[in-house]
Amino acid sequence: MSDSGDMSGTPPWEEEGEEAKPSAAELEAAGQSAMFGDPAPPKQPETPAPAPAAEAPPVKTTPAEPAQPYRVLARKYRPQTFSELIGQDAMVTTLAHAIERDRLAHAFLMTGVRGVGKTSTARLIAKALNCVGPDGQGGSTIDPCGVCEPCRAIAEGRHIDVIEMDAASHTGVDDVREIIEAVRYAAVSARYKIYIIDEVHMLSRNAFNALLKTLEEPPAHVKFLFATTEVDKLPVTVLSRTQRFDLRRIPTPLLQQHFAEICRKEDVEAEPEALALVAAAAEGSVRDGLSILDQAIAHADLESGSDEKAQVTAARVRDMLGLADKGAQRRLFDALLGGDPQAMLAGVDQQYALGVEPLALLRGMMELTHRIAVAQVGNAGSDAPTEEERQAVEEWAGRLSAGQVHRLWQLLLKGHEEVRNAPDPLVAAQMALLRVLHATDLPDPGKLTRQLQDMAANGVAAAPAGEGGSPSAAPSATVDWRELCERVDQAGRLLVANTMRDWVRVIDLAPGRLVYSLKPGLGEDPAAGIREALNEATGQRWQVEIGSGEGMPSLREQEEAARAAEEERIRKAPLVEAALAAFPGAEFVEEDEAPRGDRNWSKQA
Repeated sequence: MSDSGDMSGTPPWEEEGEEAKPSAAELEAAGQSAMFGDPAPPKQPETPAPAPAAEAPPVKTTPAEPAQPYRVLARKYRPQTFSELIGQDAMVTTLAHAIERDRLAHAFLMTGVRGVGKTSTARLIAKALNCVGPDGQGGSTIDPCGVCEPCRAIAEGRHIDVIEMDAASHTGVDDVREIIEAVRYAAVSARYKIYIIDEVHMLSRNAFNALLKTLEEPPAHVKFLFATTEVDKLPVTVLSRTQRFDLRRIPTPLLQQHFAEICRKEDVEAEPEALALVAAAAEGSVRDGLSILDQAIAHADLESGSDEKAQVTAARVRDMLGLADKGAQRRLFDALLGGDPQAMLAGVDQQYALGVEPLALLRGMMELTHRIAVAQVGNAGSDAPTEEERQAVEEWAGRLSAGQVHRLWQLLLKGHEEVRNAPDPLVAAQMALLRVLHATDLPDPGKLTRQLQDMAANGVAAAPAGEGGSPSAAPSATVDWRELCERVDQAGRLLVANTMRDWVRVIDLAPGRLVYSLKPGLGEDPAAGIREALNEATGQRWQVEIGSGEGMPSLREQEEAARAAEEERIRKAPLVEAALAAFPGAEFVEEDEAPRGDRNWSKQA
């Protein structure tokens, strides 16, 4: 048949269609010409008619470049190798030795605060275990190449054998059952099938129990990588089946260096003090710090304009974070220590007007106090961000005692809690700082205790001279004789205590020395018994001897004299005199002797 030859080749209608069909660029140009005239003759050489198909790919790819969304610094500078992971040297060394000696655990647990690299470390471990090298012949290594297909696929999150699961949204037994069913199958294209479970503490109790057996004895080709910020919520049975790495907070100086390097790569100028503020605000978290730095760079761009090079200054960062100016903080702290309430209140009002929160103001005062305390133990303000603050901290550390610094810290800490819970934080901050200011005039509790002890031991100097009475009465004010008798009584020496109260007349009494005379009627000298009792009751050696002179009346004589004076006062009361005149045979009866027979009399008038 004559049609067979035509069917074996290209259909004639298809050939005619190819010759008559215009390209997409020609159709677009024709539409533009029809609507707006023919304004674009220079575009004709870019799309020549002989090869319309060759021009189609550039037309499709050129608009894709500006359409890429901006990636924040925390994602852009996520560590791609262990050498880029900062602050976790101990963990990197352990993993390097384990890979080198082929002693890899089947499950790893990364724990730590937010933003220290838990998930990044899990991905790096996945790359290290599955890297095949640029030539495709390599093995597991602590330095993955980053160019082989497994490394690139894992970095882009598209590797079929590296499964990431968010335990916060997959908490149940059914989610774990899918893992249990899938681990039986070998990896598709990688050396190991790796399961990365983020925020693993969010799994339910039943989910943990379902995972235990697989976690304890997984297949040789399976590795589990867990990441969590709350390791205390994990069951002990899970902890015992994993190799745990506690990722540390990143030190502030290391964060500052890291941020400076990123600013250099981003072609951004940043003051060292500004980077120190960002690193301090990050609180050891790289992600938090990069987010703050991203915001600071955007703030600097807005301030300086798009034509100039972005510059991150300390003033702008401080304003962005709502922090107090360091110079104003030092002036306020100096007014606080100097006892100047007007300057202190003016400084608080000035900072509040600039947008500094009262809680941040108290926190700044506490930070200075902490630096002073650290400087006093030998680390002379080394963590101060500027030379001016370092000098001020060293000057305060030399002027204040350790007790004053610790008391200042306690007062500021109490004020911080009050400001946090107060309905009006500004008023609470002012009152807290005024309390701190007035407390600087109070003596140190330890010194005050020692002064009282010295006054008790050397009472002659503390007692006012010439306060009436004879010279022999003055020593009795130095040491309380009645208190000594009570202490002897409490020590169990009741007989000696009664003797001291009833018979001893004190002539001279000082710490460790007693000179006395005896009331007539006591047969033998009780000096030895009194000395022994005083030594036992006070814990110090006493010199006890009989002296010449009468001395003061004994305690019993003083009580009898006071009772007689009271009775005489009652007798001279007009009502009592009238009662005695009306009843000549009336008599006084002591109150404790009143219930006798039918009489119920009292000596009170």
